Amino acid sequence: MTIKFSIITCTWNSEPYLQQSIDSVLVQDYPNIEQIFVDGGSTDGTLERIQSLTGNVKYVTGITGGIAHAMNVGIEMASGDVIAHLHSDDYYAHPKVLSHVAQAMQTAGAEWLFGRCLSDIDLQRIPEGYAIPDYSYQSLLKRNFIPHPATFVKKTLFQRTGVFDASIKYAMDYDLWLRIGKLAAPIQLDEHLAVFRRHSGSLTTSNPMASFKNDFEVRMKYANKNPWSLAYHWAHFLVRRRRILKGLKLQGDKS
Repeated sequence: MTIKFSIITCTWNSEPYLQQSIDSVLVQDYPNIEQIFVDGGSTDGTLERIQSLTGNVKYVTGITGGIAHAMNVGIEMASGDVIAHLHSDDYYAHPKVLSHVAQAMQTAGAEWLFGRCLSDIDLQRIPEGYAIPDYSYQSLLKRNFIPHPATFVKKTLFQRTGVFDASIKYAMDYDLWLRIGKLAAPIQLDEHLAVFRRHSGSLTTSNPMASFKNDFEVRMKYANKNPWSLAYHWAHFLVRRRRILKGLKLQGDKS
């Protein structure tokens, strides 16, 4: 049976970047795709661009309540077997992404999969700045190394675990990975599947310290509560916090 993909794109005044995101889906060499757009009420031409698309396209507009809620609306609309979220300023890395994902998931009978993600900084594609660990639940508890644009989840797994927690502002994806990781281990592809565009308007880029703290709060929800485990996570938090603050200071000095 051929897997059907539902690619969900959340938009809000996304016109400057949206076409590249759309094009990266349209050029996929995989035939069974639906595109779903969840819009927050754009006024900049975003809706007109979406409405001009043909093929298997769904959209809804006027959705407020935050990005997690918008992603959940998209999941509810999805009719595909496998769901992916590709935000309007992100795009797939090459035209064979979905065919590679489908083959890997079908071969292994996996319920979810993640690959690697490049960063687009001023039109330059830059790889991750750290070594990606092999997946285990314990390694995921130490750091969220699962990139959302390069992650694919069966809809049946969402039905078992629930969707994104809309009360979490930044780390809603990390919370979901830790929930579904308790039920099923993912396939990990050592291949760049998506490109995350880093710019001042993106949520985590514009608020790095708030995002980091939210990650830690989520991690502590799922961490082992014995004293040694808690001490480790707090020490790890303080070390990484110092590094982030140092990086922010260097950026401020350069500007």
